[in-house]
Amino acid sequence: MPTLAEYLSAYPFELVLSSGFFGFFAHTGVVLALEEAGLRPTQLGGSSAGALVAGLWAAGLPAATLRDELLGLSRASFWDVDPLWGLPFYLRSGRLRELAERLGVGRLADESSGPGLLRGHAFDYLVRGLLARVGVVDFADCPIRVRVAAFDLGSLRTEVLEEGDLALAIRASCCFPGMFQPVRIGERRYLDGGIADRPGISTATPGARLLFHHLPAHSPWRKVVRTQNEVPSWPELHLLHEPSLPKLSPFRLEPGVQALQLAYEMTRRRLNESVSR
Repeated sequence: MPTLAEYLSAYPFELVLSSGFFGFFAHTGVVLALEEAGLRPTQLGGSSAGALVAGLWAAGLPAATLRDELLGLSRASFWDVDPLWGLPFYLRSGRLRELAERLGVGRLADESSGPGLLRGHAFDYLVRGLLARVGVVDFADCPIRVRVAAFDLGSLRTEVLEEGDLALAIRASCCFPGMFQPVRIGERRYLDGGIADRPGISTATPGARLLFHHLPAHSPWRKVVRTQNEVPSWPELHLLHEPSLPKLSPFRLEPGVQALQLAYEMTRRRLNESVSR
């Protein structure tokens, strides 16, 4: 029987990276191992942290560069606190708009997109800077097709974003509720793609061979919405999963080095395992 690496090199496959709070370190370990093995998916997809890594790698940013940039990340890199938490958004119309004008916050109401501690502008600047290194602005500029999941606040369902401004779509998919303010794309507002599609499976092409990186869930919600934390059912899915990844947060980024290394080593082991066709 061939190894997984041999099988993936012989047949087209897509890579889907799941949502997971600050899971982009582990996802980077996965794509680093794939790149070293010369394995190139026909399409990438993901939710939240998965969308970030999928988008940047699909854009052509080398995995080693992504690794170095993320390991140099600090909370200050994306921590643009809004003292008003985006609440002027609720003063945009009707009599509340009149109140906003009297209070002198009409402009803030127009700029706000909804509640959240962070504006998200610093995160946007970070992503755009990385994409600029490889000359990518829109989805269409990417050498590998990429799709990202985001939660549409109007329809209250997952939407797959696959055209237009790539940085804005990545930011929308990573827009963790309460932490980041919603992202406007056109007339729609979006939050984190992991809200209703934690695996990011909506970004995959029906019937495709999938290589899927599943991040362990640490959130308390894992005990409430159990199906969100399960590996999705798919006709042909090859699982990458490292259950011992450390817990990360904006105030605990140091274990990112360990998370990246563990995922990298797990992926290399998995690529050398035999698979049945």
